[in-house]
Amino acid sequence: MGYRLSTVDPARTALVVIDLQHDFLAPGAPLESPAGRAMLPVLNDTVRFCRDVGIAVFFTAHVHRPDGTDMGRFADLYPPIAAGAALIEGTPGAALYAEVDRRPDEPLIPKHRYSAFYGTDFEMQLRGRGVDTLIAAGVTTEDCVHATIRDAMFRDFRTGVLSDACATYDHPDLGHGAMSAADVHAATLVVLAQSTADVLTSAEFKALAEKGAA
Repeated sequence: MGYRLSTVDPARTALVVIDLQHDFLAPGAPLESPAGRAMLPVLNDTVRFCRDVGIAVFFTAHVHRPDGTDMGRFADLYPPIAAGAALIEGTPGAALYAEVDRRPDEPLIPKHRYSAFYGTDFEMQLRGRGVDTLIAAGVTTEDCVHATIRDAMFRDFRTGVLSDACATYDHPDLGHGAMSAADVHAATLVVLAQSTADVLTSAEFKALAEKGAA
């Protein structure tokens, strides 16, 4: 059981950076992930590495229309979204966090659900570039990273998740017990490693990409 990438061909690989927006990363943000802010230097370093070796880099942003017509069940699940206080298209909070290293020519995929594939042209862009391997990083590990990389596996991409470049926030007790951000992150990685993707550190990913480029 479990899945491992034996090598990474930079020309056929993409890194997707999930939802590094102010509403997730800024201090005091409605959906704040302090761990997401803390791992940002590792993620930015990985993004720069990808550019250097020719790995395509995509970014996503989870957004909803101001009139709420695309919120669906998110309005039930997340009071800040329902109230128009988080992830609203065109607001400062929905923009990528200021410290995220994204170049203007790198694609930004707006999405309205956890998965970057749902209701977007993300797959079309990947196929058009000849990508067969997708590596995911960002926030949150258990929701948008998990959903995106699982959807990638469903579509027969080779998949990886960067364990030290993903993060989440504490989960409150909703009748089944509370979990710290660290525990949610670790549990999600265990599930992903068993059923969905190669869970590897950014250093391990770089070593595979350097091997593939040689």
